Amino acid sequence: MTFSFLTAAAGGAEMTSMIVMLVAIVALMYFMIYRPQKKQQKREAEMRNSLEIGDEVTTIGGIIGRVVAMKDDTFVMETGSDRVKIRFRRTAIAAVNKLTLDGADKK
Repeated sequence: MTFSFLTAAAGGAEMTSMIVMLVAIVALMYFMIYRPQKKQQKREAEMRNSLEIGDEVTTIGGIIGRVVAMKDDTFVMETGSDRVKIRFRRTAIAAVNKLTLDGADKK
């Protein structure tokens, strides 16, 4: 009788430690994978929302040009000296280089 009581208590302790380990693994996965991914998505959304006419843009396909027009979720980019205009979705933006005027920063 005493033996079965001790075995049940040991089984409960093993179950508790297994649950604690499972919670620790889930927390580790959250901090290592999910949270950094959400931060990256937030930075990309801010970059796309801060797009202005005149900014230099690089698309995910590697096309580089300047923004000449924008609508809700699309923009028109002008590439090269031949002034070819191409329409893209904002989600196609890989990088934005803001237009800076040399005289604006100096006083």
